[in-house]
Amino acid sequence: MAHLLGAENIGISFGTRSVLEGLSLGVDEGDRIGLVGRNGDGKSTLMRILAGLQEPDTGRVTRRGGVRVGVLDQRDVLDPEDTVRHAVVGDVDDHVWASDAKIRDVLTGLLSGLDLEQTVAGLSGGQRRRVALARLLAGDDDVLFLDEPTNHLDVEGVAWLARHLQQRWRPTDGGLVVVTHDRWFLDAVCTRTWEVHDATVDPFDGGYAAWILARAERSRQAQVTEQKRQQLMKKELAWLRRGAPARTSKPKFRIEAANAIIADVPEPRDTVSLAKTATARLGKDVIDLEDVSLTLGDKRILDGVTLRLAPGERLGVVGVNGAGKSTLLRLLDGALTPDSGRMKRGKTVVSATLTQDVKELDDVAHLRVAEVMAREGSAFQVGDKEMSPGQLLEMLGFGTSRQWTQVSELSGGERRRLQLLRLLVGEPNVLMLDEPTNDLDTDTLAAVEDVLDGWPGTLVVVSHDRYLLERVTDHQVALLGDGKVRGLPGGVEQYLELRAAMDADAAPRPTRGRGDAEGTCRGMGGGEEAAPEASEAERRRARKDMARIEKQMDRIRARRTGLESRMAELGQAQRFDELSAVSAEAGELAEELDSLELEWLEAAELAG
Repeated sequence: MAHLLGAENIGISFGTRSVLEGLSLGVDEGDRIGLVGRNGDGKSTLMRILAGLQEPDTGRVTRRGGVRVGVLDQRDVLDPEDTVRHAVVGDVDDHVWASDAKIRDVLTGLLSGLDLEQTVAGLSGGQRRRVALARLLAGDDDVLFLDEPTNHLDVEGVAWLARHLQQRWRPTDGGLVVVTHDRWFLDAVCTRTWEVHDATVDPFDGGYAAWILARAERSRQAQVTEQKRQQLMKKELAWLRRGAPARTSKPKFRIEAANAIIADVPEPRDTVSLAKTATARLGKDVIDLEDVSLTLGDKRILDGVTLRLAPGERLGVVGVNGAGKSTLLRLLDGALTPDSGRMKRGKTVVSATLTQDVKELDDVAHLRVAEVMAREGSAFQVGDKEMSPGQLLEMLGFGTSRQWTQVSELSGGERRRLQLLRLLVGEPNVLMLDEPTNDLDTDTLAAVEDVLDGWPGTLVVVSHDRYLLERVTDHQVALLGDGKVRGLPGGVEQYLELRAAMDADAAPRPTRGRGDAEGTCRGMGGGEEAAPEASEAERRRARKDMARIEKQMDRIRARRTGLESRMAELGQAQRFDELSAVSAEAGELAEELDSLELEWLEAAELAG
């Protein structure tokens, strides 16, 4: 592959701290590189040096002649007086850019719903970020450097961006370097991973899953003995190997040794044990919404919604921006009262919400981190372990020196971690997390997930991070902006299919003749040919399939009910070996039921 750009023996320091030292590396055509590492280890600095935005203290960066480089930095570089249209396409005539399929795709994928004639000054921070990303992707750069491109994108936007980058160049063309905490995105897009740590860079083949496996293999070969890091890595490996098969398809190295490491690792969560503990803490009733409606201003957020949270339930919430996800959390937390319907909270419910606003730490800004945690208690229970404040802080990335830092001097990611810790040690039994992954690096995310695995209570998570949702929640629901809450037996993938179907239904019909370019310009993308309608014979077959699947589902539900009764009996008798086997069988039935529900939905759509 042809060389695009490279660094020769570069180094840079800030004050007395060396951030990068003696690095030599390069980007070749076809490279799709993800930069990972802890906050503050130099990922963004390395990207800025390679992109030519910052000069190293030592060494140099070279480029092949004629190579065009595009950068999405974390700084806002848009002219507030520009219109959105001019910010993205510049002085190009409408008929020129409107006839460019790539530009139309970028505008539809990132700026759908925005008025192209409004000025940048009137946009929110998230909208400005998406405009900056759209301007970059509308160009024809040979190498793209993206610093946290998924920030301010919802699940659908992240999926679109991944698809765009996968298709932007041929596999042997172009170069991409991306810094992101979104692990699903890293796996979907990247074929190489650079881990930045201790002023150096370690390269790995593959995306996030490959990086985790390779780290475990290297640790095994070097006989690393640090217990905390090993346990976190083993748990993460167990999750990756039990997840979708595609997660382990990219590594080029031998993984048998890594598999041996996790052979005796239990499931990430002991579901039966956690459910029993949650029921003991919460009772049978948690929070029930029955036919609830809620309007804010002139917008209908919820319309006749029924939702029941059970003890120990782990629910993920996805949805379009502005659909009311955060409002739903406020309603469940008791901060809002519905306009109509019935809302019932269990008598023992103690809820807590991690909001997107870290101002909740303002009251302790003058204290040191260790002092804040000491105020909360002298010992904390995490799963079956009792931990001191210092141990808990270290588990979530606060080393000994950072524990004595004033809260006012913490970074955004550190404030987020401390905010979550304060909530957890307050011992709520219903925990609601609103975009908990903001500002957290991948290692910290793994540590947060480890804490949540052992937390016995009901959990509701709103996030655009697909990896986190699939990792810490057992099922998901969607808010699509129409006031309804839809179950997603097929998970986030089903949500994306629903959104794609909604977009296809809403797309204008393509017109023919001279007005094509103008119509495309106004609508930011032409319509698609409607799918042919099903024949009557196909509908009949679909209805038969629905009846057959319903019978199968009824049988499975009956079997599962019997197993749940058996599990309760075994738990009371403390026959845990038998309980484990019955629990595993119940899990298999649940997976089979999910699969049948998907088949039923597909048949129902065909039946009309």
